[in-house]
Amino acid sequence: MFRYILLAIIIIHGLIHLLGPAKAFHWAEVTQLTQPISRLQGWGWLLVTVLFAGVGILYLQHNTTWFWWAIPAIVVSQGLIFQTWQDARFGTIANVLIGLGALLAWASWSFEQEFRADVRAAFAEQAVLPAPDLLTEADLAPLPEPVQRYLRYTGCVNKPKVQNFKVVFSGEMRSKSMDWFSFTSEQYNFISGDPKRLFFMKGKIKGLLTPGYHAYQNGQASMLIKALGLIPVVKLGTAELFPAETVTVFNDMCLLAPATLIDSRIQWKPIDSLSAQAVFTNGNTSISAILYFNEAGALVDFGSDDRYDVNASQKFHFTTPVDPNYAEFQGYRLLKSGEAVWHYPEGPFTYGKFQLKVVAYNVKE
Repeated sequence: MFRYILLAIIIIHGLIHLLGPAKAFHWAEVTQLTQPISRLQGWGWLLVTVLFAGVGILYLQHNTTWFWWAIPAIVVSQGLIFQTWQDARFGTIANVLIGLGALLAWASWSFEQEFRADVRAAFAEQAVLPAPDLLTEADLAPLPEPVQRYLRYTGCVNKPKVQNFKVVFSGEMRSKSMDWFSFTSEQYNFISGDPKRLFFMKGKIKGLLTPGYHAYQNGQASMLIKALGLIPVVKLGTAELFPAETVTVFNDMCLLAPATLIDSRIQWKPIDSLSAQAVFTNGNTSISAILYFNEAGALVDFGSDDRYDVNASQKFHFTTPVDPNYAEFQGYRLLKSGEAVWHYPEGPFTYGKFQLKVVAYNVKE
């Protein structure tokens, strides 16, 4: 709702500035302005109309840098208002409201730049890596049979091995103390060398933008969520977060980049024809998970007891069941949607619903 109110203010406020050139250039009789308007002032009022039109267009297009246009528009507008204060003083209210919206937009944009800077640094580290080889049947030989079948089912064989991947999701999340809210997310996972997972989410809680950044890199994990991109409401970097996020990293590898399951940091243990256990190690941290497959070869669930629920301050069984009807993504067969579930003593609690929108492998900055 706030978004549409602000858009209306931007449009109406910009159009009202046309009264200035209308009076200065004698386009029409303007009784609303009793003070004289020079031709130079008229050009200034017209400039503000153009600037606010640009602000409105960028805002309507969800361009996150619209505030850069808003700043000069507000400054010039307020300068003209001061010159005709008696007639135009109420325009200050509109400038204050637009300025507040611009401040919040800047805060969210600035927060996102921390994520972008980490992504650029990660790409710089990978720039020295040679081009990946093709994944072949020989690479599958050490894997349990259901995992081999999964890599064939998803179309990984005879395609480049994966050094990094980009993922875009939309979906909903909640907690025990908070109802469902919608989100979109963008993440980059870097597999070769030191594993990294850089995940930026834009959530809307009660209509208010609430971005969050999860960073897993350099042997550390952190989570920062800011209301309106300005006020920190969650800031975590506890020792328990790194093993928990190591589970998330491995879960991403299993569900979003199956080709990475040949990684030497994974120790496999066959269970039966439809499941296998894996231990994934990053540095001094090892986590265990069980992968469950269907007869067709699709991975349909992932379970681990090594993920720490930061909200409850303890570990619970964690699963990510997915829709078994996979879809085509750039030549690969991958999940369309899935859920994230905590299994509390009182019963399972689904806290996340995800729809896969984009996946790309071995991307460049």
